[in-house]
Amino acid sequence: MDVTEANEQCDAVLDAIGNAVIADREFLETVLLGAMAGGHALLEDVPGTGKTLTARSFASALGLSFSRVQFTPDLLPADVTGTHVFNEQDREFEFNEGPIFANVVLADEINRAPPKTQAALLEAMEEGQVTVDGDTHDLPKPFFVIATQNPVEQEGTFPLPEAQVDRFAVKSSIGYPEIEGEYELLRRRAGRSAQSPSVGTVLDEQLVTELREVPETVRVDDDLLEYMANIARETREDRRVQVGVSPRGTQRLFETTRAYAAMNGREFVTPDDVKRVAHPVLAHRVVLTPDAQVNNVSKSSVVDRVLDDVPVPTVE
Repeated sequence: MDVTEANEQCDAVLDAIGNAVIADREFLETVLLGAMAGGHALLEDVPGTGKTLTARSFASALGLSFSRVQFTPDLLPADVTGTHVFNEQDREFEFNEGPIFANVVLADEINRAPPKTQAALLEAMEEGQVTVDGDTHDLPKPFFVIATQNPVEQEGTFPLPEAQVDRFAVKSSIGYPEIEGEYELLRRRAGRSAQSPSVGTVLDEQLVTELREVPETVRVDDDLLEYMANIARETREDRRVQVGVSPRGTQRLFETTRAYAAMNGREFVTPDDVKRVAHPVLAHRVVLTPDAQVNNVSKSSVVDRVLDDVPVPTVE
């Protein structure tokens, strides 16, 4: 698959999902960007804005198996990864796969579960495998986690540790729809009998695998590599930042920038591509100082300042 075909396939997926989910095209692109870059997506917003529908719609459009894990305070790690069960007939233990064994896993309201259960996803997200009782089990490929969480100021939540937040390639928010979007939501609901809309299958497992390989063919010039490195380094120099973007974050910026170029049918990366993906890729990796948090400094504003200050490569 080349970048032209990748562009056509991505547009078809986004069009199909857009028929079910009332959301900005840019938001849907960001979620697809996480899958294209071989990473995972974190969606944070208030309940009822369509996060779960978005995850289910992506799985349907991509033609992949789907599993939903509803995170609650009493959820155990084994409830996610699976456990060994004694088979009375064979007189031996056999492994029963947990809901994480799917291509697209929706970790719904992930910040409602305690840290021990949240950590059950770490190995899966980074290595594509889970280890239970010393035995390692490979997860299906492709593997993509879409985690949703309520804003941290709501009661009954456990904020994700920074080490786990860093595992998500992108973080985004749907937000409330405009009045036209909310009207369209009601109009669509009036035109069907089912409460939730359905999405047709656009791709399949083989095509998704090929699609995720396309960004590897996208060219990134040395001056743009330096530009990305300088952006990440500049986040560590901001006095409002306690912990800046990690080297892993720098690599995710590189990977998602290539994926965005491929999604748009280009074989090369431009500075505008870097700027487009910088906020969803970098903002959630920044840890603000206590003073900055008290002064209501937003992580997005830190990224804005960095993009303004770091010189943009120009064609000579």
